[in-house]
Amino acid sequence: MKPMSQPEPARAAFEVDGRRLSYLDFGGPGRPLLALHGHFNEARTFTGLARALAPAWRVVALDQRGHGFSDRPPDFSRAGYVHDAAALLAHLGLSQAVVLGHSLGGVNAYQLAAHHPAAVSALIIEDIGVEIDDDLSFCLAWPHRAPTRTALAGRLGDSARYLTDAIREYPDGWGLAFRPQDMVTSVGQVNGDHWDDWLATDCPALLVHGTRSDTLTAEHAAAMAARRPRTRLVALATGHTVHETDPAGFAAAVSDFLDGL
Repeated sequence: MKPMSQPEPARAAFEVDGRRLSYLDFGGPGRPLLALHGHFNEARTFTGLARALAPAWRVVALDQRGHGFSDRPPDFSRAGYVHDAAALLAHLGLSQAVVLGHSLGGVNAYQLAAHHPAAVSALIIEDIGVEIDDDLSFCLAWPHRAPTRTALAGRLGDSARYLTDAIREYPDGWGLAFRPQDMVTSVGQVNGDHWDDWLATDCPALLVHGTRSDTLTAEHAAAMAARRPRTRLVALATGHTVHETDPAGFAAAVSDFLDGL
């Protein structure tokens, strides 16, 4: 029997408040799943997951404001990120979508559910908590431009392996798809206590914790699952970027959760 072809994402864009937001739509006949990436990342990070979930699920992944191929916004507010995600669902005519988010995207996902509950049927939160005090100031040392891709990677050091998708060629050299200062500003808006948003809904939720994560502790993850109804906690032996470090394990956990909806 001929193997089923894997979906190839279609790059598209739409406007919100005069800004262009770019996204990848993996298409197919399946139920909709909106995927929201973390800081420094972009929609392409969910390509492997989209292929693992096809054809049962149609994954749409957004380049969030100031990331990837989306425009830089006037602010990186919590309300702004949530507004963008809701606008994409409205643009595509999607309702009752499953929303998956990693890190920054995870906070955006559960806040989207809190403020637009009719738009979200279930949540998948990857390695982020509800009491957040993160610091991304280390990225301010990253270079603005370098003459070659190799030179840029060299100046990024160990961080280069996490930034592959974000490296771009510009007219004046090689650089990143985001501004480091914007990431520092953005995480400053993420920091805080978000228990009210996490507990505002009781739609089915999966919380995936990387046991070696320096962002979410096992104790905090357990408290999040215990306090919110219909929340399943899964732990995998990874760091913070679970979907990249253990793509098969992450896809299996997500698939098992989705099968039960």
